[in-house]
Amino acid sequence: MESMTAFDHARSRPRAFWGDARFLIGVLLIAASVAGVWLVVAAARETVPVFAAARTIVPGQAVAADDLRVVDVALGQVGDAYLAASGGPSVGSGLVATRTIEAGELVPQSAVGPSADARFTTVVLRSAADVPASIGAGTVVEVWSAPLLERGAYDTPRILVSDATVVSVTRDDSMIGGGSAALELVIPRADVAGALAAIADQAALSVVPTGGANR
Repeated sequence: MESMTAFDHARSRPRAFWGDARFLIGVLLIAASVAGVWLVVAAARETVPVFAAARTIVPGQAVAADDLRVVDVALGQVGDAYLAASGGPSVGSGLVATRTIEAGELVPQSAVGPSADARFTTVVLRSAADVPASIGAGTVVEVWSAPLLERGAYDTPRILVSDATVVSVTRDDSMIGGGSAALELVIPRADVAGALAAIADQAALSVVPTGGANR
């Protein structure tokens, strides 16, 4: 019988333990990588119920249940930044909007706060000039005031409120000499005294959109 060659001796030796261990570690690493990818994809597909604005909500407005609707969206790690439909602050518990929330927009936690912290209030004024058709709920406008002088004349207009948000517009096109409108506006509390004084003094008030942009 022929003697075994060195190659045959090498093949007949038992496989080293470290070789089997390295193979098992490689298999475990591949399995862990696949599981990690699966978890990431599953988390990305997981939806949570959050609130979206059913209509435009303006600063200082109390957020009621009718102003919101529940939508299921996949937000991933940013889910905590939005007002949850379950487990979050209850709607109608004194929350007010701190900025304009557009209709259909998901409601950020930062866009609502306690009514005690509201920095805005609402006033109603009548515009002396026609109101552009582009002005509607949520439009950011400037309020200009022309103080009344003697004999029905008016002084040079000046900005009375530099940052107001329209809640609603009631137009009256039946008035002679051009249209007129009553506007409900949200204005900073610091501007309330000046606005009420201008109304009481029968100043000519006008609203001008600030570039046509909403908050």
